[in-house]
Amino acid sequence: MAFNLQTFRTRTLTAVFFVLVMLAGLLLNQWSFFILFTIIHFGCWREYQKLIGLIHQSYNDITPFHRYGVMLAGWSIMLYFASDAIRIGSLTFSSVGWWLGLVFVFGLPIVEILFSRQLNLKNIGYSALGLLYISLSCGLMLNIRSGELWMPGENNESIFKGLSGVLASLTGYVVPLIIIASMWINDTMAYIVGSLIGKTPFWPSISPKKTWEGTVGGIVLCVVTVTLIGVYLIKGQALPFMAISLTASLAGTGGDLLESKIKRLAGVKDSGSVMPGHGGFLDRFDSLLVAVPFVWLLIVVFKIV
Repeated sequence: MAFNLQTFRTRTLTAVFFVLVMLAGLLLNQWSFFILFTIIHFGCWREYQKLIGLIHQSYNDITPFHRYGVMLAGWSIMLYFASDAIRIGSLTFSSVGWWLGLVFVFGLPIVEILFSRQLNLKNIGYSALGLLYISLSCGLMLNIRSGELWMPGENNESIFKGLSGVLASLTGYVVPLIIIASMWINDTMAYIVGSLIGKTPFWPSISPKKTWEGTVGGIVLCVVTVTLIGVYLIKGQALPFMAISLTASLAGTGGDLLESKIKRLAGVKDSGSVMPGHGGFLDRFDSLLVAVPFVWLLIVVFKIV
């Protein structure tokens, strides 16, 4: 695909704004991060339901309680995975999420039957997939941000080995930053490499503009850039940065293809229009939604940090 300076400028400005907002949400405190991902959560849900409605008309007929109830059920998943540090008095968000989730698990089917007089299993399935696709991912991102998956300073093979002072107290920020940076770098580098030398279509039936050259170039440059930053600026070990950035970029590419497939089935170019040059929430966070669970598993299973 030919390099378009105006498109690149628009995408770059939007990407810079995106990075600044994400950094503000991440670096201020737990509350700002929670609010940021709450906005992302509901924005993605709104677009997801619109796309599913375009693919299957029957989904447009779900009751308002189903439409908004499943969003709140997803939000309860986010609350459950939030750190105990986010609390109002002695009431933690995790406990609120647990009880709220139980209410929706039992309440949604009952109210659905009362309002619609039937249970449409296909529509329930689409909503359940949305919970996995959007809500679980946002919840796991909050869980990663909390730092509760590891004990900084106790694991000699930790990504944080050698950190001291201020950096040692900011361990909860590092992994989310790696994931977000990997998404942005991979997306930007794939676009540049694909625009300049891309010739071989990657998966034309799903994403006709994506090329093998751009895809591979984006992943390689992402891993190299993140690893160099991690080693020379954060003073961490190379392997964890390589593993997280590689996992995030590979899974993120899959997330991009998944959303492209959904949009193709729905017959639309973008999921929304809130971000000039990048479309809607799903267009911007499609890679992140799929990458986060894989990075979370990498941390939990392989103790990479």
